[in-house]
Amino acid sequence: MFRIGSLMGEEWEQFGDVKKVMFDGDGRLYVFDSQTERIFVVDTDGALVREIGRKGEGPGEFRNAADFVALEDGRIVVADMGHRAYHIFDANGDFERMVRMGGDPSYTAVGSHMPLRGSDAVVTSMAGGSMSITVQAVAGSGVPERPDPVSQPIERIDLSGEEVVRDTIAEGWLAPRGGLVPSFRQSRDGGVSVSFGGSSLPRVFTPRLSWGVLPDGTVAFSDSSTYAVKIAADGTGVARILTRPFPPEPVTDRLIKAEKDRRLKRLAATPDDDLGGSRTVINGQVVAVDPKERRNKRRRDIEELQFFSEVPVVRDLRTSWNGMIWVRRRGEEPNTNGPIDVLDMAGRYVGSYRVDSTGIPQAFGPEGLVAFIETDEFDVETVVVKRVPREVN
Repeated sequence: MFRIGSLMGEEWEQFGDVKKVMFDGDGRLYVFDSQTERIFVVDTDGALVREIGRKGEGPGEFRNAADFVALEDGRIVVADMGHRAYHIFDANGDFERMVRMGGDPSYTAVGSHMPLRGSDAVVTSMAGGSMSITVQAVAGSGVPERPDPVSQPIERIDLSGEEVVRDTIAEGWLAPRGGLVPSFRQSRDGGVSVSFGGSSLPRVFTPRLSWGVLPDGTVAFSDSSTYAVKIAADGTGVARILTRPFPPEPVTDRLIKAEKDRRLKRLAATPDDDLGGSRTVINGQVVAVDPKERRNKRRRDIEELQFFSEVPVVRDLRTSWNGMIWVRRRGEEPNTNGPIDVLDMAGRYVGSYRVDSTGIPQAFGPEGLVAFIETDEFDVETVVVKRVPREVN
């Protein structure tokens, strides 16, 4: 349909970091550039309608915008880490109000959000998107403790009041050592530094939680190594499970060796400047780390990797505008993409896209509209809008 984002295009479409795209009920596209902390609203022909938000301290201005949602009626909800609140803008892009996030002010974590149609609510989970964490010390309280998660909840957030009200829709399975665990250390000025311990890395091939919201308000999600798409509703939990006969592959010594070899080969091809961790702090002084030492540590980390017992079948899952469920299966090799299955909400199999024929869209809209975030040969991010058949949307 159209493509936006170019170094040679209009100034507004010279994107820095397109973090998310969404459609509203009229087919307008919303593009969130996290680098500029702005949302660009584009009509069905690809022309700019308006820009929303900017960095600042005032109403409708962002201290640290982490995620956003475009509602069906054109309103926008922006999760702001710095304000610890959600900004709500009306369908014309004008600021309406803020809703406080609530909870412990010393710890703020924002995940990905999806709209819940016909309500002043959104659905969120720490899975399915990058996690943002802000930590600050409260006077006299010392270093805050991180909550100890036992699951990966998918939550409904009511935004109708002055402070959010949370309800858990489903509890996604959380594997042991299921993520990077931050370690907090109090600094001399009373602030807190955050580091992530390598020992908390998840096991290789650990199943991911992938999820999406369906038009009736239920949530479809996958959280295991099997082909099992669970459908859950607020207040009732998992109501049914959709399956297909694709069993997970047991992790063998051969698979472990092949995966370690793959990572070691990739490490050998990585330039020193791209290894990361080139600086560290010792006794309050910033010290350069020798590239050979960094490379040796990466090599040791690979050799010491722990592995899950099975290779998951499902690599990704998203839901379409009209309630279809797109499921990306694994390919022939454990870390490769396979076909994309399309199921309806009742679990009926509609069909599959062949390997490499398409990716799962980053956003689904009305009338078959879909959007993809792509990177061109100059590493410039572009957003491509296409139309797919109604039976898969």
